[in-house]
Parts: sequence; structure tokens; C-alpha cells
Amino acid sequence: MEPNAKHYRRTKYTCYYTYLAMSSIFSLPPLLFNTFRDMYGISYTLLGTLVLINFCTQLTVDLIFTFFTKYFNPHKTVRIMPCLTTLGLLVYAIVPTLFPEAAYIGLAAGTVIFSVAAGLCEVLLSPTVAALPSDNPERDMSMLHSLYGWGVLMVVCVSTAFLRIFGSEYWMILTVFWSLLPILSCVLFCTSPLPEMDLSSQSESAEAAKKKNFGLALCVACIFLGSAAENAMTNWISGYMETALHLPKMVGDILGMAAFAMLLVMARTLYAKYGKNITAVLLYSMIGAVICYLLAALSPFVVLSMIACVLTGFCTSMLWPGTLILMEEKIPNPGVTAYALMAAGGDCGASVAPQLLGIITDHVAASGWAAQLSANLSLTPDEIGMKVGMVIASVFPLIGIGILVYIKSYFSGKKQTH
Repeated sequence: MEPNAKHYRRTKYTCYYTYLAMSSIFSLPPLLFNTFRDMYGISYTLLGTLVLINFCTQLTVDLIFTFFTKYFNPHKTVRIMPCLTTLGLLVYAIVPTLFPEAAYIGLAAGTVIFSVAAGLCEVLLSPTVAALPSDNPERDMSMLHSLYGWGVLMVVCVSTAFLRIFGSEYWMILTVFWSLLPILSCVLFCTSPLPEMDLSSQSESAEAAKKKNFGLALCVACIFLGSAAENAMTNWISGYMETALHLPKMVGDILGMAAFAMLLVMARTLYAKYGKNITAVLLYSMIGAVICYLLAALSPFVVLSMIACVLTGFCTSMLWPGTLILMEEKIPNPGVTAYALMAAGGDCGASVAPQLLGIITDHVAASGWAAQLSANLSLTPDEIGMKVGMVIASVFPLIGIGILVYIKSYFSGKKQTH
């Protein structure tokens, strides 16, 4: 261990805890959507818009950080970030409770506030951990992202139990509870030393800068495709199991979402302990994701399709954090701007893929050829639409395979020229 690694041990654990605490931003709102519809009469379209607001806000924060990095103090921003999470969740809970007629305004305002925090979290926590002295930086980065998955499982399990025991009408108490966890992050960050992070571009030749920028663009493309492959299934798995595989909703949620998340967490944790050769891991992950999507869509056996859906969680688990590790390995001292650009690529993939699949499914289900095919295959147009959507989703990791092969060739050639 390097001499000053112990000095930053508390900082590293604070980053881990913060990623765990921030998971409520993503996993809590979907659990409450049916409650909002029942209590406040909010339509599914408006509820879906909240998801779009979430990702668009994060993407905006990522892009602002990308182009205006020098105007931010990273240490102050990291310390303020958890407070924004708490504020956003409190607005999310209190405004609909006190002003039911303005419930949607409160939910939208809260979503914007805690989504800003989520964007800052993606932009700053990874470079903070990367800047810490470590014997195994790959392990630290993988552990950081695995704790987010554990946080999602924690939020889902605790929230489901709370709503089942006390009733969905007390959802605001649950939200206030989750809003308190980030306060500890703020206290810990304020009392922990933070490493210096590179905010400015280093002086380098035009040729070196060109190669670095192109290499970064390849990594952004890779994280976009990896995030798309992960989030397409994350958003579809429960509905696909219920509609296309005819499984009960509870089975789809438990054997779908929960099992998917568990495998995702397990894979990241395993890599944190034993992983190496990230390029090969990413390549095999993309290949596995293509196979899983095609099996889920085309297999005539329900059990095999269900297993393929769940195994997608294992295959796609390293595609986001692994691409960050790949960038750090191939581009030394990338700087906070590079992490912001990577976060923008990941958020873009997470928002584009599920929406694209929804559009494809609706169009296919409404088409004449789907109606004709449904009669021949004994499938409903909706089932055919969903299966076509799954086939289309396999294109994301398929292109990712080509990008990774090129990345390996590009950086190998780059090494040979120096």
C-alpha cells in the first residue's frame, strides 16, 4: 500500500457509502408510480415523463460539466451533492402531501433537484475514487459501482416491505426516510480529505491531443452501447416476462428485476475481487448480451427465455464501470472532463434504448404484418412487438463488439508508434 493510502481510506469508504445512498433516486420512484396514479390520478404518460426528466436532467449536468469544468470547485461540489439529494426527495414527498392538487408539480420539481445530484454523483465520484492512492484501482472502481447495485436491492426490499406492512398511503414517510441517508454522506465528505483532481487539459502536442480525443470518443461510444444494452433489459424485463412470457407480475418482479439486479451486483463484486484484463471482459460481456437478447426473443421455451433475460444482468454488469476502467487504462490522467463526457454517454444510452424499444414495440404491434403473423404463430401483436424489440436491443451490444475490437487494435497500434 502506498504511504498516503491510509490517509484517504475514509474518503474511499465515504464514496462507497454515497453511491449506496444515492441508489434511492433510481429505484424508489418506479415503486411508487402506481401509488401516484391511485392517489393523485396521474396518468402513465406523465409518470413516464418523470423518468425522462430524470435522465435529461442528468445528461444536462454531464454536458455542463464537460464544457464548463473549470468553473466548478470539485471539492465543494462533492460536499454539496448529497444535500441536493436530500432536498429533492423532501420536495418529492412533502409537496404532494401538503398540496395534493399540485402533486405532479412537486414530483417533477423534486425529480429535477435529485437528478442534478445524480448527475453530479456520476461525474465526480468515479474520478474521486480514481484519484485516490490504491494498489488496485480497477478493484476500487468496480466495488464503487457494485455498491450502487446493492443499494438498489436494499431500497427495493425495504420499500416493498414497508409499503406492504404500512400501506402505500404512507409512501411519503418512506421517501423522507431515504432522504435522510445522504446527510451522513455530506458530514463524511466535510470531515474527510479529498484528493486533487485534474480539471484542465494538459499541454500536449496536437497529434497527441488528437489521438487522445479519438480514443476518448471510442470509449464514449462503448459506454453508450453498454449502457443501452443494460438499461433496455432493466426497463423491459418485468413487462416482457408478464406480456410476452405470460408470467405473473410478482414472478416477473422477483425472478426478473430482483434476480437481474442480484446477478449484476454479483458480477461487479466478483470483478472487484478477482477481475483483470478489462478489454477481454468487456468483449465477452457484449457477446454474452447479444446471445441473451436473441434467446429471450426467439426461444420457444419460456424457461429458457426467462433465464436469458436474467442472465443479461450478469453479461451487462461490467459494461458501464468496465468502460471507465478501460478509459483509465488506455488514457492516463483523463481528467474530470473525460469522466463527465463518459457519464453523458452512459446516460444517453440509458435513456435512448428503452424509449427506442418502446417506439419499435408500439409500431410493430400496430402494423398489418404483425396482425397476420400473430395468427400464424398464435401470438398477440403485442407479444410480437416485444419480441422484435428484444431482437433490436441485441444490436447495441453487437455494435459494441465491433467498437471493442477496434479499440483493442487502435490502442495497440498507438503503443507501437511510441
